[in-house]
Amino acid sequence: MLDVLLASILTGAVRSGVSVLYATLGEIISERAGVVNLGVEGCMLMGACAGFVVEAITGNALLAIAAAAVAGGSLALIHAFLSITRGANQLASGLATMFFGLGLTGLLGAPYVKANITGLNTVSIPLLGDLPFVGPILFRHDLLTYLAMLLAPALWLMLTRTRWGLAIRAVGERPTVAFAAGLSPARVQYSAVIVGGMLAGLGGAQLSLAYTHTWVEGMTAGRGFIAVALVIFSMWDPLKALVGAGLFGGAVAFQFQLQSLGVPISPFILDMFPYVLTLLVLLVWGQTGKRAMPEGLKSVLAGGSQNPIAAGPVALRSATSAAE
Repeated sequence: MLDVLLASILTGAVRSGVSVLYATLGEIISERAGVVNLGVEGCMLMGACAGFVVEAITGNALLAIAAAAVAGGSLALIHAFLSITRGANQLASGLATMFFGLGLTGLLGAPYVKANITGLNTVSIPLLGDLPFVGPILFRHDLLTYLAMLLAPALWLMLTRTRWGLAIRAVGERPTVAFAAGLSPARVQYSAVIVGGMLAGLGGAQLSLAYTHTWVEGMTAGRGFIAVALVIFSMWDPLKALVGAGLFGGAVAFQFQLQSLGVPISPFILDMFPYVLTLLVLLVWGQTGKRAMPEGLKSVLAGGSQNPIAAGPVALRSATSAAE
């Protein structure tokens, strides 16, 4: 009985945590480049809504996944334009785009609230899916879940072993130094923010196409903000993000199991459990995470002066000369 309960919780942890994992990985890329995107929640909603609507209209799951990525990236592009090109406050811009995404998806998705879709069904990997205990936990999932498991180590390799990854980290730490080395900080930040939004859109698509097979206004229920918090927990490391997303997913699965067992606890308290656990983890881990924070984020979070990238090459040249 205990083995069955544990297997159910771990399986649920994987399924519940995948959407948050996508969003966390996307935000890690964005913040590594020095841009905080509090609009992750909106990007997830855009992905969830666009993916569901396209699936409902065409019945093509792959086309729906592509639409979700484009929708999430498009909303992130607005944030990138405001914060990088126009020099707007990143936190205010992120919140504004989040509310814009919430309103737009509520409007566009309203006709599809009761729609039925096939979506992404569970695919068991031959041989591996039949393994006792481990098989159902890791090898009986949908396409987006398998992709997320591979994406975390792939992004770690990208950030640590590729030219683009080095450029992202350089711009996130010292944009003036990156500019002096011949990079375009604005271009690097644009690419990082858009890719981050696309990944958040895929997280939303997993939620509507695979996890629930439904669309409901505001269905992400704060998962985007959890993803932003998990970036700190993971210390901006894609591999550690797997652990953070698993903890959140495990908390969600655990409270579902408690409800199914009829534990005499208010369902509202049980619904709070995953979010309270995330806060407790941050309370314990927060100071450790700050030490790994990219240098470029510190002035943003402290409400410092305008980002020199937004002021253009002249300001960057001046800042570079001053540093020398």
